[in-house]
Amino acid sequence: MLAREVGRYTWATRAEHFGGFSAIELAADGQGFTAISDRGWFSQGQIRRDTAGKIIRVDAGPMRHLIPPNGKSWRRLKLDSEGLAIASDGNLFVSFEGMHRVFRYPNLGENARPLPRHPAFDGLLANGSLEALAIAADGTLYTLPEQSGHLTRPFPVFRFRNGAWSQPFSLPRLDGFSPVGADFGPDGKLYLLERQFQFVRGFSNRVRRFTVTEHGFENPELIFESHAGKYHNLEGLSVWRTRSGKIRLTMISDDNFYFFQSTEIVEFEVFK
Repeated sequence: MLAREVGRYTWATRAEHFGGFSAIELAADGQGFTAISDRGWFSQGQIRRDTAGKIIRVDAGPMRHLIPPNGKSWRRLKLDSEGLAIASDGNLFVSFEGMHRVFRYPNLGENARPLPRHPAFDGLLANGSLEALAIAADGTLYTLPEQSGHLTRPFPVFRFRNGAWSQPFSLPRLDGFSPVGADFGPDGKLYLLERQFQFVRGFSNRVRRFTVTEHGFENPELIFESHAGKYHNLEGLSVWRTRSGKIRLTMISDDNFYFFQSTEIVEFEVFK
């Protein structure tokens, strides 16, 4: 593996609608953050760190609701917000699993602007749709579903650029893991958070790193992989660079609003 754990923090609050986090994005300084839940809520705030860079507390604003397009309303069962990507110009993009689509927000206090749909979106599974979402430095969006529809079928990768979606390549299935989060790192590589669930034993998590080309996600490298049950249900991933120049992975868990799970922020530092 190419990374080591450098921090693990349980974020707990009695704030209404807190929990179910499916995505997180950190500012370049590793402090400012935006996190969204899979029920259409979001929180923004600051992650406070000690002199060694470890999280000591989270100062967050209230949970606020994602606003639908002007004149529209969300259907509750279709409001499964899963992926988050923030462009260099400040625009935010959110993928919705239940609706099989991606929306753009100039900021999260404004109405959603729907992106066009790819014809293949309609064939995605209701609870296995667009989950991982990432934006490259040139503004190109990449997303892929959590489920491909068959154990031997690769995951389709969808790309949005020049105002239209395409499906230029796929990602092979491997070892029973499913993609749940993604982010482009400061090194220009795509980092993909994947999850596997084993009944009784719990969740296994891993992150792989890829070079993205016109032909696919290439040169895969295993950054880390955990054994079942070590962490909670890690779903969101943000990749940034520390003051010392190290690439850090910040991940957040979805507690599924169950009392026996928790919202956990786990951090790894890449050493190669």
